[in-house]
Amino acid sequence: MANQTILVTGASSGFGRCLVEAALVGGHNVVATARKPETLAGLVAEYPTSCIACELDITKPTDCAEAIATGAARFGAIDILVNNAGYGLVGALEEVSEDQLRRNFETNLFGTVNMMRAVLPGMRARRRGTIINITAIAGICNEMGFAVYGGAKFAVEGVSEAVASEVRPLGIRVMIVEPGPFRTDFIGRSMESAETKISDYDGTSGKFATILAQINGRQKGDPAKAANVILLAALSDQPPSRLVLGKYAIDKLRRKLVSVEKDLAAWEELGAATDF
Repeated sequence: MANQTILVTGASSGFGRCLVEAALVGGHNVVATARKPETLAGLVAEYPTSCIACELDITKPTDCAEAIATGAARFGAIDILVNNAGYGLVGALEEVSEDQLRRNFETNLFGTVNMMRAVLPGMRARRRGTIINITAIAGICNEMGFAVYGGAKFAVEGVSEAVASEVRPLGIRVMIVEPGPFRTDFIGRSMESAETKISDYDGTSGKFATILAQINGRQKGDPAKAANVILLAALSDQPPSRLVLGKYAIDKLRRKLVSVEKDLAAWEELGAATDF
């Protein structure tokens, strides 16, 4: 595939940064976006003809439209959108505040939707394009303590599945990426904790929060390797609907599939009998 123009949200660190670097090394044009675009100055200086940095708050539809327009004005069109920006929230559902809940969904769900809605008109006009939505293994196999964060990612997956069907006849592809634990700063800088602590949850969501803190900086996933695989899949002739990254995530999804099939088989006869 010829060189592409790729817009990456949340490009200042983690998967976003690694994806930008991999794309630039591969000779692609990159629109790198972040709330603080100055964090991307080094990349722009190193790749002045193929990389631009844009300030972007994905919760603001006007920002999303402006970022798409800026990238298109510089490079002609946005071929690939990578929805990577987001942040975590750990705590039992009862422990998080209403403000925390709404802000997390505003970023992780509505921010992703804002970017999709902004890029789709141009992709429809050209009858081509790829949208990559980075969720998490929690977006298909959720964890105690991730009710809100995982719930938002589940919603992104549902939106992605429907949009993929809507736009496939128009030459547009949608790929969901489900990473497990990777050695980024997600658990540190990009993780918020519930405002309230309830002792009844110490053995569930509280235990999960402790585990997250303990593995921070020791996750087995290599984000640079993940970025290369994501880019390879995005540029392939037939990208997967879902790309699961890391052995932990792959094993966890397989266990869920077995569990779902077990429940389906056990109740299939009674469930089917509810038809007229």
